[in-house]
Amino acid sequence: MVEDDAVIREATQLTLERHGYDVTTAEDGLEAIERFEKIHPDVVMLDIMLPGLDGISVCRRIRETSTVPIVMVSARGDALDVVLGLEAGADDYVTKPFDTQVLVARLRAVMRRAVSDPERPAPTTGSGVESFGDLELDREALEVRRGGQTVQLTPTELKLLIEFANNPGVVLSRSTLLQRVWDYEWGGDGRLVDVHLQRLRTKIGADRIETVRGFGYKLRA
Repeated sequence: MVEDDAVIREATQLTLERHGYDVTTAEDGLEAIERFEKIHPDVVMLDIMLPGLDGISVCRRIRETSTVPIVMVSARGDALDVVLGLEAGADDYVTKPFDTQVLVARLRAVMRRAVSDPERPAPTTGSGVESFGDLELDREALEVRRGGQTVQLTPTELKLLIEFANNPGVVLSRSTLLQRVWDYEWGGDGRLVDVHLQRLRTKIGADRIETVRGFGYKLRA
């Protein structure tokens, strides 16, 4: 957990420890990078506004070498801060002051996406590899290849792609994707879907996922 406010940091640490988390903290961006490289945590809770190296920069540095789940924390709930955090590679975000139960639910959700084998129908081939043009999805190894080259996806991006692959040619709305990929049982921020789709398209091909205006998105079969 990276948080420069000592009161918030200590209170949140105690709360998370009561929920069974082993929490390591950092007060600024540079310390966060050092701690991250030393302990390799299961999930990162990262404040956007930090002294020295800000949270956006820390997120980018982590994404250079790791797909660890990252939950950004925004003090103002500013739309630009949120979008920049997601574009830098964060999986989800919470806004201060945050409800403890909401925070714990978000952390659990991103960790589930990172460690679980996403639900899927039985493979159509013995190898469990599906092809969509030059794109290959290996469901057994949970790997994606484009033109024979491995594509590095975060757990959230991978689960998003698998959801589309489970429904080729079917239009999926933002609310449906928020429920199935982010485990949001109600509401949710459509920007999560939009920014992650933008990142996913950059990696697998901009024309692979089609926008159906007013309804949602679908994978070109």
